[in-house]
Amino acid sequence: MNTRIHQYKPLTQRDIEEVHRATMEVLSETGFEVHQPEAFAYFKEVADFVDEQNQIIKLKEKTIRELISSVPSTVTLYGREEKHDCRLGSGEVYFGTGGTALNMLDYGEKESRTACMQDLENVIRIVHRMDNIDICLLPTYPSELDISEVDVHRFNAGLTYTNKHIMGGVYTSQGIDDVIRMAEEAAGSPEALRERPFISIITCGISPLRVDNEYGTFMIQVAKEGIPLAVPVEPLCGGTSPMSLAGTLVIQNCDALINVMLTQLVNPGTPVIYGCVASSMDMRSMSYLGAPVESGLINAATAQMTHYYGIPYYSTAGISDSKTLDAQCGYESAITNMLVGLAGADFIHDAAGLMEFAFTVSLEKLVIDNEIIGMVKQAIKGIDVSEETLCLDEIKETGPGGNFLTSRSTRKFMRSEHYQPTLSDRQERSLWISEGHMTADQRAHEIVTGILKEKPKRYLLVKEKLKK
Repeated sequence: MNTRIHQYKPLTQRDIEEVHRATMEVLSETGFEVHQPEAFAYFKEVADFVDEQNQIIKLKEKTIRELISSVPSTVTLYGREEKHDCRLGSGEVYFGTGGTALNMLDYGEKESRTACMQDLENVIRIVHRMDNIDICLLPTYPSELDISEVDVHRFNAGLTYTNKHIMGGVYTSQGIDDVIRMAEEAAGSPEALRERPFISIITCGISPLRVDNEYGTFMIQVAKEGIPLAVPVEPLCGGTSPMSLAGTLVIQNCDALINVMLTQLVNPGTPVIYGCVASSMDMRSMSYLGAPVESGLINAATAQMTHYYGIPYYSTAGISDSKTLDAQCGYESAITNMLVGLAGADFIHDAAGLMEFAFTVSLEKLVIDNEIIGMVKQAIKGIDVSEETLCLDEIKETGPGGNFLTSRSTRKFMRSEHYQPTLSDRQERSLWISEGHMTADQRAHEIVTGILKEKPKRYLLVKEKLKK
């Protein structure tokens, strides 16, 4: 794809430099807490100031730049077929699912229900068939499983029902080991998995300005394995970060760089992905919001910061806070996906399927969002202006009052220059009525039902050794 990035720039070059300057000032003067002993030892070796009692680390800009200099400028999230490879940092914008949601919304129901393992398998099967969803980020939590079983069963479901790249969060150290060993077996050897890693792992950071013990441990464990690692943080305007968007950008940048630096201290060259899940709070209810336009602004601005550092970027967009498949569900998802996509984010997670503050997944919303993402991708491409696309010879030949229905280029450019919808209705009203006057959610439900009726193709046999 001939992708054009940086079409939307919420920050000027001066703004970028000011956010960077503020970030360096916070990390050198305020510092950050490190509550994971091994991580504290790593940082202590390079720190410009250490407060042992309060576990505070302070780093100067020179040290920070040295630490992030070993981060690969591109990280490829491989599929098990080359056509599904996603090269973050290459200028392409990729879209994927996200989570981990606790609930499912069944079509036609007003109330959501607790998600189970079968729901995760169904989601993966739908994602596999959606051409505009590039990466399968495991989006639901199977409630019937013990936490000790969740990691390996979730990744096993991903590897079984799609050959797209599988990304997921983790919940236990043993689960991380089990997932990586399973992926090594699927790849044929540990070396084969490192050569083309078709799984990646998410270890979340804690805002503001802190490395906690649990996820710090997970981060170190994955970095030592050399598996691609996303390190997202989630500052919330007015909660864990200032209410101002610029202040939240500073906290976002500090927290993400702290985690990025830790991975490089553990294993220089670790394929790490700077992560942003920044959003805001509804100050009337003090609750998290998944879909405010400000989230789109912050994630778009963060794309500019990651371009400044030359680090691959895991961003967030596409969530709706609606509880049902209504207009709000569509426009919220479309607006943030468009903003962050046009800003040139490398990978947009949460881009499909999530609603109700990211608590709930809808299979039908996956299909609807696939259509939205297709349109966003078309916008990201921009307009190709060349001697061929200007069509001057044909314009001159056709002349005033003519038409281009039989023009040489009409068929050629019909598909390459115009998005072809798979869900949207473009029929005349009379034909739409005669075919049942179906709405977008009804058409999406038909697609979901059709896919789930088919016998699923398996890309990995379920391992008997997995705990039941």
